Amino acid sequence: MSIGTVLVVIPTYNELENLAIIAGRLHAAVPEAHLLVVDDNSPDGTGKVADELAEQPWVDVLHRTGKDGLGAAYVAGFAWAREHGYDVVVEMDADGSHAPEQLPRLLAGLEHADLVLGSRWVDGGEVVNWPKSRELISRGGSAYTRLVLGLPLRDATGGFRAYRRPVLDEILAQGIASQGYCFQVDLAWQVWKAGYRVVEVPITFVERERGESKMSRAIVVEALWRVTFWGARSRRSRDRLPTRR
Repeated sequence: MSIGTVLVVIPTYNELENLAIIAGRLHAAVPEAHLLVVDDNSPDGTGKVADELAEQPWVDVLHRTGKDGLGAAYVAGFAWAREHGYDVVVEMDADGSHAPEQLPRLLAGLEHADLVLGSRWVDGGEVVNWPKSRELISRGGSAYTRLVLGLPLRDATGGFRAYRRPVLDEILAQGIASQGYCFQVDLAWQVWKAGYRVVEVPITFVERERGESKMSRAIVVEALWRVTFWGARSRRSRDRLPTRR
């Protein structure tokens, strides 16, 4: 069963040391996939590297004028995918934490699903070179999401994903305002609530070797606040439903 044309969207901000490496690994792992680099005007010259990569027919670049957040970068990439008629859209980080060699596993999952999440916390998943504190934050965040939202996923915050594009079209038409950690939870929750098929496949997540992480305490706090708000609003909506007699 063919899943159609595949576009991998990689947002970048100061990923000069990583972008060419990850692009080469991606092309070796899934030669038929195309790459869209969404660069937020990186001051370190990442955009120039992206332009050089785009001399190859399987790479395109979307330059944005400033750093506007991970969610906004992905939404811009999703819109580009729609304009150019791709069937599948993949989210992947530029820093090497998401191994392109594992992408075929996610794409295979789309034969029986609408959204496939690369999961660190299902059987067979793992993390490499993470401090215990970071692991506890990630596991705790997913556990809290399951509790508050009822979202039956082990790794709702993960950012290595493959979507069937019509699913994205429907969800994004409703509007996604969140960013970062929270953006990933929001999209997964909206897809699941809409009744689409969501599955998780195990991945090995490797902490970046070059460059600086974009994760911050503010992003984590925002995610916890928004998940709590969504959960409370969802419960209020259910409580207002008329009782059947």
